[in-house]
Amino acid sequence: MQWQQDILGGDFESHPFAAAGPDGVERTATLVRLRPSPDRHAAGGTRRAVLFLHGWSDYFFNVDLARFWASAGYDFYALDMHNHGRSLRPESPGGYVADLAAYDAEIEEAFRIIQAAGAQGPPALMGHSTGGLVAALWTTRHPEAVSLLILNSPWLEMHGSPLVRRAASGMVRPVARFRPQAVLRLPERGHYWRTISSAADGEWPLDERYRPRMAFPVRAGWLRAVFAGQAKVARGLGIESPVLVLLSKGSANGLLWSEEMRRTDAVLDVDTISARALTLGRTVTVERIDGALHDVFLSPEPIRADAYRRLGRWLRAYG
Repeated sequence: MQWQQDILGGDFESHPFAAAGPDGVERTATLVRLRPSPDRHAAGGTRRAVLFLHGWSDYFFNVDLARFWASAGYDFYALDMHNHGRSLRPESPGGYVADLAAYDAEIEEAFRIIQAAGAQGPPALMGHSTGGLVAALWTTRHPEAVSLLILNSPWLEMHGSPLVRRAASGMVRPVARFRPQAVLRLPERGHYWRTISSAADGEWPLDERYRPRMAFPVRAGWLRAVFAGQAKVARGLGIESPVLVLLSKGSANGLLWSEEMRRTDAVLDVDTISARALTLGRTVTVERIDGALHDVFLSPEPIRADAYRRLGRWLRAYG
């Protein structure tokens, strides 16, 4: 298999591949990895591995996260799922999927590649935001394939309550049935982008070819797919693998900018997510991190250092 140098530089390489979804359509995804260290190959040893799934309208760029996992003894891989990031294609609507299970085939192929590269035992799976929802659903469908599940601000529920989800789902369903790619007229907010991008108030260089400031347009079929996934979580997933859920301590997700957004989750209702996390499985750890952003590992340095300490402590217990 041919790996090519990635946009992140010499320490990273990527491999685009095609996988056929449940509808038989082949879609392109891209597997990125932190290049294994030469001493690992010289010793002929095997190591554990982890696969990271990004959020909606996003892509993998956090090199510090990859290096953390490497220092913890894991080979690090990330998947830019189809219609996202490195896998964007001009003929396809960015971020669109009509069923979250459409990602199953590319995740399964990524796992196959990882194991063929010499991973020891089932890999760990890590997901952020919508990628966290995808990771949880994939794990419940492939229980023997995942050793650990780590969710970074997973989008397990809509804001407010299940009643809000049901009401919104009822409004979206008729549109999604007849015009699944119809763009919904929703307020655009770039508040979270402002807190993380080095082009604004953040410290992370984001490539706008892969991650637009205002996110992709919200389409009816995609939102219906998210609602369906969240409804499955609400019924309980019964995951047997240990689960870690990392969240900010607070939320500030209003339509207008506020300074509170610099130290809270500006996207999700973390109290609702925290409560819903308990339906994931039998062994669930929830870490609430004071001052964290929506992606806790993109928070200001002292905050993300705390998040890494908590993740490291959990891995020592369950890894």
